[in-house]
Amino acid sequence: MNIYQRIGLKRVINACGKMTILGVSAVDRAVMEQAAEAAANYVEIDALIDRVGVLVSAHTGAEDSCVTSSASAGIAISVAAVISRGAPGLVERLPDSSGLANEVVLLKGHSVNYGAPVTTMIRLGGGVPVEAGQANEAEPFQVEAAIGERTAALLYVKSHHAVQKGMVPLAEMIRIAREHQLPLIVDAAAEEDLRKYVAAGADLVIYSGAKAIDAPTSGFITGRAPLIAACKAQYHGIGRAMKIGKENMLGLLAALDRYAVQRHDGRADIPRLQAAIDRINTLRGLSAELEHDEAGREIYRARVRVHPEVLGLDAVAVEAQLRGGSPAIYTRKYYLNAGVFSIDPRALQGDDLDLIVERLRQLAEQGVREGE
Repeated sequence: MNIYQRIGLKRVINACGKMTILGVSAVDRAVMEQAAEAAANYVEIDALIDRVGVLVSAHTGAEDSCVTSSASAGIAISVAAVISRGAPGLVERLPDSSGLANEVVLLKGHSVNYGAPVTTMIRLGGGVPVEAGQANEAEPFQVEAAIGERTAALLYVKSHHAVQKGMVPLAEMIRIAREHQLPLIVDAAAEEDLRKYVAAGADLVIYSGAKAIDAPTSGFITGRAPLIAACKAQYHGIGRAMKIGKENMLGLLAALDRYAVQRHDGRADIPRLQAAIDRINTLRGLSAELEHDEAGREIYRARVRVHPEVLGLDAVAVEAQLRGGSPAIYTRKYYLNAGVFSIDPRALQGDDLDLIVERLRQLAEQGVREGE
C-alpha cells in the first residue's frame, strides 16, 4: 500500500507517461534526500537562483539559466522578459503591457492545450498571441507577415501535442527571428536533449524539471545571459506568484546530475513491451504493435487497437473501464477516436505491465461472456 492509498485514494498505474494529472514523475529517493537537506537549511535565495543558473547551464551549454516552478511558469516568465527586458518599472506593470511591443508570434499548429492553453501562459506574461499559418500547414512567409512593430518574440513549441507535419522547421524560425532581430523562445518542456535547442540558436529554451529529468516539481529557462537576467527580474513581478522553493531547486540539480549519467534508454523497453504485445495479440477483440513516439523522441510504446465488432466494446469504453477500475489504469488516449490507445512503459513500476495485460484479458473474457 503506497502513501496515497493510506490516505484513502486509489492506487494508480501510470501507462500514459510523464503527465501532470498523475504527478508527472516518480522522483528517485537520492534526489529527494538532497531536497530534504536543502529544505532543512537557510540560504540567500537570490544568490541560490544565480548559482543554480550557473550549474544548470553546465548541462545545457547556455550562457545562463533561470530556475522556475514549472515549464508553464517558464513560458510566462520568458514572455514577460522579452517584453520588459527587465526594466523595473515594466516588470512591476506586467501583465499590463498596453502600449508596449507585446505580440508573440507562434505557428497555429503550435497553439496547443497541454492541460491549459499555451496562449494563456503567453497572456500571463503580458503577451498577445498572434497565430501564423493554418492548423495543418504553415509557411515562412506567413510567419513573416505576422511580424510587425509590436512583435516582441517568436515562440516555437516542441511537443507531442503540437502538429508534427506541415509546420515551419525550427531552423527556419531561427532564421526569421534573426533577420527581424527578435528573440526566439522554444518551449521544449518534455524534450530529452538539453543542449539541442540552445546549440541550434534559440535565445530562450524552456524545460520541465519533472518530466524527462525526473526532478521534483520544477523547470528552468536556459539561454542568452541578458534575457536570462530579464527572466530573473520577473521574480519581482509576475514571477512572485510562480516562485520555486529552495528544496526543489536543489532537487532539480541532483536530478540533472543523475540524468547526465543515467538517462532512460527507450530502446531498453522494447523487449518487455514486445512480450506484452505478444500476449495482447492472443486476446479476443484486441491487437497490439510497437510504436515510436510521434514527436521523434527515443520513446517506444505498445499501441493497442480495439476491434469493437469482436470485443463488444469500443476503445472509449475500454479506456473508461481501465481508468475507472481499481487500480486505476491510465493509458495514452490521444487517438481513442481512431480506436486505439497506447501503453507507455516509462512510469510503470513493479508488476504494473502484467496487471494491465491481465485487466485487458478480463475485459476480453467479459466480452465473450456477454456475447454468448
